[in-house]
Amino acid sequence: MSEPILELRNVTAAYGKITAVKDVSLTVMPGEIVTIIGANGAGKSTTLMTICGIVPPVSGDVLYDGESVLDLGADRLPAMGLSQVPEGRRIFPRLTVRENLEMGAFFRKDAERIKADIDHIYDLFPVLRERRRQHGGTLSGGEQQMLAIGRALMARPRLLLLDEPSMGLAPLVVKLIFDTVRRVNADLGTSILLVEQNANLALKTASRGYVLETGRVTLEDSAEALLVNPEIRKAYLGE
Repeated sequence: MSEPILELRNVTAAYGKITAVKDVSLTVMPGEIVTIIGANGAGKSTTLMTICGIVPPVSGDVLYDGESVLDLGADRLPAMGLSQVPEGRRIFPRLTVRENLEMGAFFRKDAERIKADIDHIYDLFPVLRERRRQHGGTLSGGEQQMLAIGRALMARPRLLLLDEPSMGLAPLVVKLIFDTVRRVNADLGTSILLVEQNANLALKTASRGYVLETGRVTLEDSAEALLVNPEIRKAYLGE
């Protein structure tokens, strides 16, 4: 059996004296889509920020490809194949669409493949090709989310962290983005850890899920099992 591409071992993280994540353990296997669902303030985004080295854990360990990454620093992870699409997108508003995509490949030296990968992003999101000379700040929310995903993919990640990709977007745009997420997973074998407020959509996209409540994992199961779990349906699926 293969080793997890990502493993959190009893991770606790805090902002000052406020503990946001408590004793969280989870795994993502190669090629898998895993989701973390939970209410606002449950600690979902903090979990991703801890994986990325932006919020250092108080205790526990984060392993990527079997090696601890706690002491590496957030800036080294993309070159190792770990990319994040942060909550709120955080594109560069004064750079053009193409320049934003190039920033995603800032550590790469393979110019021809970078050019080919930009064309691949344009194939995934054709509207970005049309907007390639526009500044990022002039794009709609949905287009900015596509750009943020495209920029993360320019690092050729083996593991992609997605933080609330549907937030504030129209249903048609959300469908396009999640169709693309599935396609990236299927075509490239990219492992994905998805944090998503829309639990129904998240569980229909992922193969496994973790439920986070007030910073703790309270349930872990297959996505199918979580979708039919009466407590989950009542708490997160509006039934």
